[in-house]
Amino acid sequence: MRNPKLKSNLIRWSWTISAWLFLLLRAYGQPLVTSVDAIGLTVSDVDRSAEFFSRVLSFEKVSEFEIAGAEFEHLEGVFGARARIVRMRLGDEFIELTEYLTPKGKPVPIDSRSNDQWFQHIAIITSDMNKAYQWLRQNKVTHASTNPQRLPDWNVNAGGIQAFYFKDPDGHALEVLQFPAGKGAAKWHEAAARNKDRLFLGIDHTAIVVNDTASSLKFYRDWLGFKVAGESENYGTEQEHLNNVFGARLRITSLRAERGPGIEFLEYLAPRDGRLTPQDLKANDLAHWQTKLIVRDLKFAERGAISAHYTLVSSGIASLLESEQQYKKSLIVRDPDGHAMQLIEK
Repeated sequence: MRNPKLKSNLIRWSWTISAWLFLLLRAYGQPLVTSVDAIGLTVSDVDRSAEFFSRVLSFEKVSEFEIAGAEFEHLEGVFGARARIVRMRLGDEFIELTEYLTPKGKPVPIDSRSNDQWFQHIAIITSDMNKAYQWLRQNKVTHASTNPQRLPDWNVNAGGIQAFYFKDPDGHALEVLQFPAGKGAAKWHEAAARNKDRLFLGIDHTAIVVNDTASSLKFYRDWLGFKVAGESENYGTEQEHLNNVFGARLRITSLRAERGPGIEFLEYLAPRDGRLTPQDLKANDLAHWQTKLIVRDLKFAERGAISAHYTLVSSGIASLLESEQQYKKSLIVRDPDGHAMQLIEK
């Protein structure tokens, strides 16, 4: 086509039509995302991190490999990238620890707070909060909460839940969580009854700070197809000491795909002084997390992301060898608050 402007307009219209067609089809069909595959963290020393998650939190190593090359560079948006990746399992859920051998990125900001928008954690279910806390103290973890908190009974949706925030060796936030009878997925109560000697059972969800729940729902519910599974508004001294944020008042929204851990929004109604995710955050920086989502049609997803003006980390769809990672094609996109989602088509 000789007219570049007309060609550009036709491509843009095609993407827009595809995106609206996708939303129409999904309204009567199936969601784009089928499952949450794994939650990924960038770490400074993958051997140290794997040992921590294994010895302290009972994760088991599933695989380890090293990856480099143009496709990986274009996927992660990091030129000259070479990385070691360790995949680990707890119960039915997975994490991936990625150490960039080159180039090295920035550490997690030492003054990070739970209401900063780059905040993310994984919630690990425990069968006994008291024993879990004593074990974590014995292993000298860094506190993020002052101590375990039991959410008050007046909070109908969250009352009785016990939780504690702490940090891994690189400063990533982690949470141990225990549900009372009648709350949480039945699988956690069944697992606790079946495995009385197991202290840590699996991953319930990954939590992310969002600036505006409505905007995040457009990304996760309306585009990706997650379903809202629960909502609550949490405040009071227990929430303040859990998050270690004075005056914390949160709107919490839980979402689920067909399979895998959930994604939980933490919108701070107060205080509103959390810092924005740095625009120059890269995949090799230790504040970077990326949640791996299995999708039905990656090309459709790419068109939808471009049409909605979501930020693409990847320069395009990357094809990685199945012998290195268990998927064929992948693309990384950031949500409205800068959290990275790695979309994978197997």
